[in-house]
Amino acid sequence: MSLCEMPSQLSHSPDLPKSPEGDPVFPEPWAAEAFAMTVHLHEKGVFSWSEWAAALSTALHRPGRAEDGSDYFDCWVEALSDLLVSRGVGDASAILDLQKSWQRAAEATPHGKPIELGNDPLR
Repeated sequence: MSLCEMPSQLSHSPDLPKSPEGDPVFPEPWAAEAFAMTVHLHEKGVFSWSEWAAALSTALHRPGRAEDGSDYFDCWVEALSDLLVSRGVGDASAILDLQKSWQRAAEATPHGKPIELGNDPLR
C-alpha cells in the first residue's frame, strides 16, 4: 500500500460523517478543505494527533451543539482555529475578520457563481 492509499488517522475521528461504505463525507466543499488543511498541518508537525483529538473533542462537547450533528464541521473549524491560535500560527481576531469577510462575500455572490473573497464588498 502506498502512502497515498493509507487512510489518515484523522479519518477515524469520532462522529465524522461517513458514507454507507465508511468513507468520510462532506456536506460542503469548505468542509473537505478544512479536513485537508487539518491533515496537512498535522503531517507538517504543527500539532500531534493527540492534540488534535483533544481540541476536536473539546469543540464537540461544548453546550449548544446541534442534536443532529449537522454542526460537526463547524466544530472542526472551531477546533482547528483554536489550535492554530494556541500554537501562535494564527491570530484570533484575524481569523474572525477573515470569517466575516468570507460571509460577506458569500452573501454578495450571485447564486450559482463561485464564492471568492474578492466578492466581499468591504475589500
